Amino acid sequence: MKIVVDDKIPFIRPALDVLADEVVAKSGRDITPDDVRDADILLVRTRTRCDRQLLQGSRVKLIVTATIGFDHLDTAYLHDAGIQWFNCPGCNADSVAQYVHACLILLKRERGLDIAHTTLGIVGVGHVGRAVLKAVRGMGFREILLNDPPLAEAGTAAPEGFAWSTLDELTDRCQVITLHTPLTAAPPHPTLHLFDRRRLAAMRPGAVLINAGRGEVLDNEALEAALEDGTPATAIIDTWEGEPDVRRTLLRKVFIGTPHVAGYSTDGKANATRMTLEQVCRFLGRPMTFDIQPPALPPTLRPADDPDERALQLYDPRRDSERLKAAPQDFEAIRGHYPLRREHF
Repeated sequence: MKIVVDDKIPFIRPALDVLADEVVAKSGRDITPDDVRDADILLVRTRTRCDRQLLQGSRVKLIVTATIGFDHLDTAYLHDAGIQWFNCPGCNADSVAQYVHACLILLKRERGLDIAHTTLGIVGVGHVGRAVLKAVRGMGFREILLNDPPLAEAGTAAPEGFAWSTLDELTDRCQVITLHTPLTAAPPHPTLHLFDRRRLAAMRPGAVLINAGRGEVLDNEALEAALEDGTPATAIIDTWEGEPDVRRTLLRKVFIGTPHVAGYSTDGKANATRMTLEQVCRFLGRPMTFDIQPPALPPTLRPADDPDERALQLYDPRRDSERLKAAPQDFEAIRGHYPLRREHF
């Protein structure tokens, strides 16, 4: 039994050494057809494109991506090739919610966002969107609007106390919009460049756009031009088109620009690793006996009395933004050597 694993999946190696005869750990971007040719299981993250080019002629029978998103998996090819695949839905939803919540606190503190007179729009209300809603409901927004056409058309009820809104309603009424959709180019609800030049121009003057979903949902070239015109007035970007090669001119214009780390809390990573191992054990017919827990915060870190300050103690996105803006060429290195970040004291 041979397993090839992205070496950035944390806390997983001891378990794999028990489960497999051979374990090969490599950077996700560097996994090649030669690596997987005689592998049985492939464990990846977003940097490994799992398609015919990588997998044809291999003996891989299971792929697990330790991420919520799976647009890096060619699922049609995997189906035709008889390769089982799984993602980890919801694994880092609370981590992304922590990111959005912290960014909203910084908008209030540094950009004068008046929460009580602000309407917030959430685009995409799956695991992440619902976690964001839970995290921000107590902040005192005047109103929160929810948009998710696939759920609305399926007859899925909106979270209690809310109704579904159209995207036009969000751009017309919201001072802040945050994006949490999957990426798809397929009808009936393609999200590729969902926020393009036309959609950006429809936003309210002075509005803020947050993208901590998928990079290509937002047309980065159009956003840069829109920021020049002041609609939206500013942006917070964690996921980028073409990453790790981000548009540096856009990076300089955004309020907060981070290297795809919104979901990088240690809690979220531990969840993803646990879910990944559950799938591997199920595939192998082995009991899941591995206890994956994130390390504790330093005992010297004491929670502040002020809730906003306490939230920023746990995670302040400015630190990641400052690092990326100072060295955008280090996008992958910053992600690959990410410090301990917990969601709770």
